[in-house]
Amino acid sequence: MRRAIFWIYGFLVGGLTGAGLILLFTPQSGAELREKLQTKWQQILEESRQAAAQHRAELERELAMLIRRTPPSS
Repeated sequence: MRRAIFWIYGFLVGGLTGAGLILLFTPQSGAELREKLQTKWQQILEESRQAAAQHRAELERELAMLIRRTPPSS
C-alpha cells in the first residue's frame, strides 16, 4: 500500500513538474498558448462526450436485449 502511495505521489509531482517546464520553455506567447490549450481542451471534452454518448447507447441496446430475453415473471 505504501509503495502505491509513493508511486502516485511521484507520478503527480513528475506530471506537474513536466507541465511547468513545458510552459516555461514553449516558444509561443502566453495568449497563443492559452488559446491553443483552450482549443485542445474543448476538443478533448467534445471527444469525451461523444465517446460517453456512444457507450451509453451501446449499454442501452444491451440492456434492451437482456430485458427482451428475460422471461416474464409470474
